[in-house]
Amino acid sequence: MSKQHSPEATSPLSMWLHYLENIHTSAIDLGLDRVSQVAQSAQLTKPAPKVITVAGTNGKGSTCALMEAILLDAGFTVGVYSSPHLIEYNERVRINGVNVSDQQLCESFDFVEKVRKDISLSFFEFGTLSALRIFQVEQVDVVLLEVGLGGRLDATNVVDHDVSVITSLAIDHVDWLGSDINVIGFEKAGIFRSGKPAICGQPKAPHTVAAHADDIGAEFFQVGQQFQYQVTDETHQQWRWQSGGFDLVDLPIPSLPLANAATALMALSTSGLALSDINIVNGLRNVKLAGRMQVLVEQPLVLLDVAHNPHSAEYLAHQLQTKFAGKTIRTVVAMLHDKDIASTLAVLSPVVTHWYPASLHGPRAAKVEELLVHIGEAEGQFDQPVEAFQAAYDQAQKDDVVLVVGSFHTVGEVLDYWQKMNKGSQNGE
Repeated sequence: MSKQHSPEATSPLSMWLHYLENIHTSAIDLGLDRVSQVAQSAQLTKPAPKVITVAGTNGKGSTCALMEAILLDAGFTVGVYSSPHLIEYNERVRINGVNVSDQQLCESFDFVEKVRKDISLSFFEFGTLSALRIFQVEQVDVVLLEVGLGGRLDATNVVDHDVSVITSLAIDHVDWLGSDINVIGFEKAGIFRSGKPAICGQPKAPHTVAAHADDIGAEFFQVGQQFQYQVTDETHQQWRWQSGGFDLVDLPIPSLPLANAATALMALSTSGLALSDINIVNGLRNVKLAGRMQVLVEQPLVLLDVAHNPHSAEYLAHQLQTKFAGKTIRTVVAMLHDKDIASTLAVLSPVVTHWYPASLHGPRAAKVEELLVHIGEAEGQFDQPVEAFQAAYDQAQKDDVVLVVGSFHTVGEVLDYWQKMNKGSQNGE
């Protein structure tokens, strides 16, 4: 269900993406043998002087965005590779906060195609190598790599990175990672490197995480042990972060989860990169990330969040209870079939006033009927998220909250619709 750059599929980038979606036997094919061969032959295993790789069930994108904002304030040239995208594939690769161009992507795809010869690569593997090539060509100072799935066998793990990060650990992607949290912990800890910093932002992490760090001699930093953080004022406007001799106080609360900010600071503090306190403060104040508690308009308040599993839904539900207690919350939801739909919706249900369920489309999509089983009464059944959003928005009073949630696909479709609708209004259409 990956989106193409253009619905007409006529641009060079669209043609490349269509080609990449069809050259391999399966969309997800975990293993490093094939992608490692190509990465080594193309000399892509060290795309920048400093590389930080980030794994985790949730919070990868937020943690990368937080580190990116701080590093940019310090004057570093920063490349970020993330997935999936919301609207355009270009979102997956950005340099200094700007998505790379179609031309850069096409040139990098062409490079990988020539280097791979007869080695078959999955869509994600090809895209990962393409991103590494772009970072190499643009000579960035720091690369932040977001793991796609798991860690140990993910294509990003072919890179010789300097700092490893696990943001959070929960059961997700059961078809590929299983339902044993200790196994999942081991898979994600597979990005750790001997003798190098390994950060874990999950409190009370499965024993396999610390055990693997110990087995390979990684320098392990566990939240609650080697680093701590806490909100320090009653209005929840400031917080404190501590690790060893580091003690940062009166830090501004960022727009992204505080746990991810604490983990990002631990990763940066072990990276050897020169950063000042003011860089950290400015980065925390300036950071933004599409699809994470993203506000489109104030009245009614339209809120986008890509929460798609129980762990991320718990954080979202807490934020809604804290910030919008007593308000009517009209929730547009559409999900993928391979997610824990029942538990995710159960977490959100106590804070939702009205449901607007919709179907997604594609091989992994859940149909609206699957959602209705778990939410009961709804304000309708919708064939696509945009239709559900239109209904929720039309019925909302000015003090209501219209929440769009459940998947990157759900948020991406509504965000794309919103941007085009407002662009049309500005152009007088």
